[in-house]
Amino acid sequence: MIDAHPNGPVPLIVNIGARAGKDLDADAVRRAFAAHGVAVDVHRVEGDAIAKTVRTALDGGARTVIAAGGDGTVNAVASELLEREDAVLGVLPVGTLNHFARDLGMPVELDEAAAVIAAGHARSVDVGEVDDALFLNNASLGLYPAMVVQREALQRTHGLGKWPALARAAWSVLRHPRSFSLELQVDGRTLHCRTPFVFVGNNPYVLEGPRAGQRNCLDAGRLCVHVLRTASPLALVGLALRALFGRLSESDELDQMSTTELVVQAHHPQVRLARDGEVAMAAAPVHFRVRPRALRVIAPPESATGDR
Repeated sequence: MIDAHPNGPVPLIVNIGARAGKDLDADAVRRAFAAHGVAVDVHRVEGDAIAKTVRTALDGGARTVIAAGGDGTVNAVASELLEREDAVLGVLPVGTLNHFARDLGMPVELDEAAAVIAAGHARSVDVGEVDDALFLNNASLGLYPAMVVQREALQRTHGLGKWPALARAAWSVLRHPRSFSLELQVDGRTLHCRTPFVFVGNNPYVLEGPRAGQRNCLDAGRLCVHVLRTASPLALVGLALRALFGRLSESDELDQMSTTELVVQAHHPQVRLARDGEVAMAAAPVHFRVRPRALRVIAPPESATGDR
């Protein structure tokens, strides 16, 4: 059973700055958990208030904190739990993509997810860090951060939904992909490259076939690093097709590495970095590392390592 708050209901954090948080029916959430014997205290807060809300709950005796939202909300809650050895994260996947929840094996239906969290089966998973900031899924430089920036601009200025804005942003960025020169320090080696995209994943990602973009485990203690060599639109399309048909490993346009730590030096003092879908500027050099089994999180028993 979930480790309940000794002084009251289990805190459940909702980011009302995200579309999923605005639309979430708090009463339905309370009923779903109550059906499994758990009382939750729903905190509807703006994104920049999540950290303070979680810290207050922990200082008040909470041992489990539930993040209701997408990857950005889950990241914000998890960041406050890392240094608390007895704290456990619950994930209620109500965001758009829910990458972390999916790879945990969490069901997307409210009642089923509430049942898993109420059961309280906790496991330890790895987290990635970039310059001391956490990422549960991945971080990247180049193409993807540029797409996110353009997508958000289109949403603000044209009132587009997330997916139409992303499609237009991707079309714009991929038509004219920009390469940049980097120095990568990994496993005692220094690699010089010119690339439009560097991807750093918390644990290995499936790159080919229908499960591309998913992870088979979250506790291998490794970062996967992928560096694109190509910068032409046609070559990018070719890579996508190879991935779709399970032939990406045959491509010489993608360098792949596995490591525990990585330093990326750029020719500019700052670089644009995406971290679990959130974009910010980072000072170069950029340091990545994995923290093995640093986060306790509730998940279905069958999603333990080796069962997926």
